[in-house]
Amino acid sequence: MTRIPLHIRRFLNFLAVLLLLGSGKLYSQDSIPPKTYDVYFQEAMAFRHQNKLDLALEALENAAKVAEKNDNIKAVIDALHKFSIIYLELGKKSNSEVYWDRANAQLKKMEYPYGNAVQKYIGALYKYREGNNFQAIAELNEAKQLSNDRNLVNNIVLAEGNIYLAREKYDTATKNFNSLIINTDPFEQQYLSAKARLGLAKLNLALNNLEASAIHAENALQLANKNQFFVQIVASNELLAGIYERMKRYDKSLVNVRNLLTIKDSLFTVDKLKNETKAAEKIQFDFFTNEIARLEEKNEALSQKARSSELTTILTSAFLTIISLLAVSLYRNNQIKLKTNDLLQTKNNELQSARDAAVQAMEAKTNFLSTVSHELRTPLYAVTGLTHLLLEENPSKNQKEHLKALKFSGDYLLNFINDILHINKIDADKLEPLMVEFHLKKMLQEVIDSLQQSAKENKTKIVLDYDEEIPSHLMSDPVKLSQVFMNLVGNGLKFTKNGEVTVIARLMKKFEEDVTLYFEVADTGIGISREQQETIFEGFEQGSIQINREYGGTGLGLTIVKSLLGLFGSKIQLQSELGKGSSFFFELKLKSKDGVTEDIPFENSERTYEFKGLHILIVEDNKINQVITKKMLTKKEVTSDIANNGMEAVEMAKNNRYDAILMDIHMPGISGEEATIEIRKFDKQIPIIALTAISLDDSLESFYAAGCDDVVTKPFKPEVFYQKIGENIFHNKRIKDAS
Repeated sequence: MTRIPLHIRRFLNFLAVLLLLGSGKLYSQDSIPPKTYDVYFQEAMAFRHQNKLDLALEALENAAKVAEKNDNIKAVIDALHKFSIIYLELGKKSNSEVYWDRANAQLKKMEYPYGNAVQKYIGALYKYREGNNFQAIAELNEAKQLSNDRNLVNNIVLAEGNIYLAREKYDTATKNFNSLIINTDPFEQQYLSAKARLGLAKLNLALNNLEASAIHAENALQLANKNQFFVQIVASNELLAGIYERMKRYDKSLVNVRNLLTIKDSLFTVDKLKNETKAAEKIQFDFFTNEIARLEEKNEALSQKARSSELTTILTSAFLTIISLLAVSLYRNNQIKLKTNDLLQTKNNELQSARDAAVQAMEAKTNFLSTVSHELRTPLYAVTGLTHLLLEENPSKNQKEHLKALKFSGDYLLNFINDILHINKIDADKLEPLMVEFHLKKMLQEVIDSLQQSAKENKTKIVLDYDEEIPSHLMSDPVKLSQVFMNLVGNGLKFTKNGEVTVIARLMKKFEEDVTLYFEVADTGIGISREQQETIFEGFEQGSIQINREYGGTGLGLTIVKSLLGLFGSKIQLQSELGKGSSFFFELKLKSKDGVTEDIPFENSERTYEFKGLHILIVEDNKINQVITKKMLTKKEVTSDIANNGMEAVEMAKNNRYDAILMDIHMPGISGEEATIEIRKFDKQIPIIALTAISLDDSLESFYAAGCDDVVTKPFKPEVFYQKIGENIFHNKRIKDAS
């Protein structure tokens, strides 16, 4: 008996593995996990629902190993079908058909009604995706005739519902979806219900039943969140974002958009895709390793008995077939790589779709706020302007009380609009902190002085505890910092009566020009519970409905503080106890400007101007606003002409002499900016003041670039209106003439 050399035996082992591939064996039967294939099928289903495809593939691999070891061909067919469905859901029909065809080959060798029914079901899904809806329905009917398995029947009903929805047979589709909302499926009860509710949401959206569509989509989202059905979570949020946008409920649409932005970080990550790719490669690598080890042992035993003639025969056959077998091996390895690359591409496409949906909804929200802000400010200008004029016409005592209440309501509404726009400017990255020189103590004192009236009304004292070691001149953005302290101190005053609000500023460290300061605003007010502290910095939150009703306000002040400090790289923190007050504190890094001793005025001091005899052009398309602006000028003995649009303004400015032009920006025809550009072609000196209801999309830089000398935002305070006119006619004009 001839003993086969070791290197030849190893070659034969490798050859045997290739022959096994060609014979149709799918999986290694060594190291079979201890669970049954049914358990692995259930695990694969759960992982598939949760979009954990790497784990689903591994579970199916283990199920197939158990089935082959036990020679259970029906279970092998079931595994092939489940592989086919996963790849079909990923949109990889060619990969799906590989498993479907192999299952079909096995079915031809035996009687297996359930397997044939699933084969028909998958074939119907292919036809549905190709647009052959009638053929798909026919195959689904055949599948139902072959098996009455409850889970399969429920999935067939779901598929029929989607097909009838695509064919716009809404009544039939509704019956199918409703039958699945409350189902008794032993494996996919919650999953089928979530898919059915999504189907009803899409159906009602197609019928423009937006309320019903939103309800079904919210129910689907609730089920998906509860069971971690991540694909349905994304689908529900995308659907709800579009539904609420059509309903003009932009706050709710924004919630779903933010959900999508959060989901993309957890659901569609590069690490997850790498894990799915590695899982597919590992399955094939383990198969080769196990088969080579097992066959090496068998060949070692066979080699002891082999005769030289048998060796010659084997070697001859080996050399005749080696090229084709190697080609098969390379082809299969290449298929593995193609499938994993397809999976990666699919996930990237899903990520891009989710991102595009989020961006689209965010743009819709921004455009809506831009339009609404302008439309609200224009009539609000009429309210505040007429109120001011009536208050100056010696009203009776009762009328004066009513007018003051109207003025308060107008100011409240304006502050509310400004708060919302401010937050959205930050969200839209339209705000950046400046770097200018300012006096910190002066800024804090001016904030406190501006709020003294509110403090007196609540019988509350405002205390400034200022560290004199802080450099007198610093570099930062004093306007945004003053907004932070206006909101914090104003918030403390709102919830504090007969108490004290303390503003603390401390120098923590200074190295050359780098300064780190500690700020705190503490009050002795009603305090905030631990539960309420978790949401107090979210938009429209004031702790409770009762607090909102008692103290009023928008609930946006602390949200603005949080957003503004984020621009400086700082974070607001809170300590509070019910009944004992609250303390808001943060650290801020600034630059100091050493060697400067003179005071830097925080804002221009007011001047008194003589307006009598001035002649001004009012450019305004709104009739009520024309009347209000003209009357406000008449109060100062200023005469005026009115241009109803930009074209009239250009002609009147060309043919008449005016001391200034008050230019509305948003007008039909040519805009105020375009009119200003035309006027500047023949008059470089006349002061032009943009008088506009500014929106999110408006840019102050574009006003100045067009040739405007200043901007007054409607609605405005009368004193600001007169101050701007005086500055630009008398002060800034002298500067122009001198230059």
